[in-house]
Amino acid sequence: MPIKIQSDLPARSILEHENIFVMTEKRAATQDIRPLKIAIVNLMPTKEATETQLLRLLGNTPLQIDISLVQMEGHVSTHTAEDHLEKFYIPSSEVFQHKYDGMIITGAPVEQMPFEDVDYWNDLCDIMDFARENVFSTLYICWGAQAGLYHNYGIKKLPLEKKLFGIFPNHKLIQADPLLRGFDDEFPVPTSRHTTVSKGSVAKVRDLIVLAENEEGEPTLVKSTKGHDVYMMGHLEYDTETLSKEYFRDKAKNLPIEVPKHYFPENNPEKKPLNTWRSTAHLFFSNWLNYYVYQETPYSFTDSAFGWGDGI
Repeated sequence: MPIKIQSDLPARSILEHENIFVMTEKRAATQDIRPLKIAIVNLMPTKEATETQLLRLLGNTPLQIDISLVQMEGHVSTHTAEDHLEKFYIPSSEVFQHKYDGMIITGAPVEQMPFEDVDYWNDLCDIMDFARENVFSTLYICWGAQAGLYHNYGIKKLPLEKKLFGIFPNHKLIQADPLLRGFDDEFPVPTSRHTTVSKGSVAKVRDLIVLAENEEGEPTLVKSTKGHDVYMMGHLEYDTETLSKEYFRDKAKNLPIEVPKHYFPENNPEKKPLNTWRSTAHLFFSNWLNYYVYQETPYSFTDSAFGWGDGI
């Protein structure tokens, strides 16, 4: 999928080196195609790394995508240069001026805080409310998934006894769902979190379906019945070295951190980790884009397409 991005976005050179088809705004303007409009609400501190990870996965099908990177107004980013944010991101208030085919709300390293104590919580709630009426499908990732389940359905997050950290096997509970089309019966998902949601709490909501769970019986993938919302509790977008960097960072700070499970060969941090989830990640994002975004969205945005007005 050619991804329409600004020509000088740092991710461009990385993706082109990997043979990912990236299209600049100038070239995209010459094509008579309506691209899928995808907003990425990037709440991760290492925004440039997250941009590259997500764009890599969104560039794996034959459609054109127009990406809008979104930053939360009023939140000061300490890991990303201000000029990068000003140049490549739109402020969260601008989201409400558009309609989108799809939206991604990323994770954030604030999971041990009450949701209401997060400085951008109210703004994020406004975006989630907006998305339910103005976006065909929203993909919530990790903390974003827990935030979405809490705000949309009142499902509370629960603290874990210790951090769930590593590459964990997951099992399909629904065989025929399009999100899992082509998946193996057991598939790996990178995970790094201190909290979870209970399967029982999700089961009480009639609008939600648990599609997959991890070896602990915790929900990993949840969707609303019509596929409007998708909640992924792990980080399929992670690079091969992401968990390694997190492990050695925390170890250098003398923080309590265990070796990530099922990650380093022979559980030895001195050995280079192998990526065992890459194909799963590409398949998942392709399925989401195809079956829950592209197949549902019209060629032209109209009020009737979203259920508004009298149509055309």
